[in-house]
Amino acid sequence: MTDAPGAHDTNPWAINDFRLIWLGRIAAVLAIQIQSSALLWQVYEIARRDHPIAEASLYLGLVGLAQFIPLLALTLPAGEMADRRDRKGTVILAIVAEGVCALSFLAMAIHGSPPLWGLLLVAVGFGASRAFLAPASQAFLPMVVGRAALPRAIAAQSIAFQTGAIAGPALGGVIVGVSVPLAYGTALALFLLGLCCFLLIRTSGRPEVIETGGGRWQAVVDGLKYVWDTRIVLGAISLDLIVVLFAGVALLTPIFARDILHVGPEGFGLLRASFGAGAFLMALVLARYPLPGKGGLMMFASVAVFGLCTVVFGLSKIVWLSAAALFIGGAADMISVNIRQTLIQLSTPDHMRGRVSSVSMLFIGASNELGEAYSGVMVRFLGPIGAAVFGGVGALTATGVWARLFPDLRKADKLV
Repeated sequence: MTDAPGAHDTNPWAINDFRLIWLGRIAAVLAIQIQSSALLWQVYEIARRDHPIAEASLYLGLVGLAQFIPLLALTLPAGEMADRRDRKGTVILAIVAEGVCALSFLAMAIHGSPPLWGLLLVAVGFGASRAFLAPASQAFLPMVVGRAALPRAIAAQSIAFQTGAIAGPALGGVIVGVSVPLAYGTALALFLLGLCCFLLIRTSGRPEVIETGGGRWQAVVDGLKYVWDTRIVLGAISLDLIVVLFAGVALLTPIFARDILHVGPEGFGLLRASFGAGAFLMALVLARYPLPGKGGLMMFASVAVFGLCTVVFGLSKIVWLSAAALFIGGAADMISVNIRQTLIQLSTPDHMRGRVSSVSMLFIGASNELGEAYSGVMVRFLGPIGAAVFGGVGALTATGVWARLFPDLRKADKLV
């Protein structure tokens, strides 16, 4: 990897361009969350005019599907493009596209009664822009901070994401309560702030292009082959897929709040916030105190703690114990995410970083979507408690299996 400004400095905050990236990320995540809140509310409100609750709820699923399909179709080609074209320029164009989507939502909301197909069509465009944003932005970060500061930079980026993920839905709900057009207008303003941040970045985003022949499709195949042949990268990405598939409990929290713990919507909010709060606080710690050596062992240990916390959550009948299990699980998950992303970035040459990031993002997206479907099926057959316990045990089992299948990942040491 070519040295970036401040490449030998372990403190990313000393790099002005990183501070701009960090602020831009918070603005973008807040914008996405506020826009998502407004879109879900608006779609459901319109659908309820002509449909009963059960049918109207299906339209909410269509909102997610409308964004996931272009993500699925475009993420790998977007990763190839991030290794061939200016990564900063790609990020800027993607944010511009997201801003245009926010402006379209705003125009339809001002109209008062937009067609559902129009909202879903813009959602497809928004999903497409996210497909190009994620690989380019992930591959651009090491170019800005260099190897030495990368672990702390990833932790700091996680802080930005968790801040937006926690504050965004709450802020979006408040603004939607005042005015749906105001929510879309706020999202548009935040996208413009993110755009300004990236326009001010001085680091070049142009990667070193290594021509291998065979065209663009072959370049995508080469990225997949690199992931398959590089055991550390394959093990890190696939472990995330399996663990989230087994032990993701996001879909279970409303069931536990209402029917297991009997704590109502307030308790549901507590459970939903606990995981993010644990991840957020651990990200603060990791940004200040980078992890020492033995990164592979620490990653497997944190995944095991995450699985154990899922078991405790499934068996708990006390809301505070359930919240504590999710809080610790969120902190453990942040450790594993930080180590996993760092190992993937450090194990990948710069000219492959966009494609490898796109494969990672595709696995993460698949694990989240499939995890929700899996949880729904397991609740149907095992009940909510059985599904949570089975998922936690599955995550613990996968930890042991992956530690044996990927010894290079287990033995990974330095995170710089």
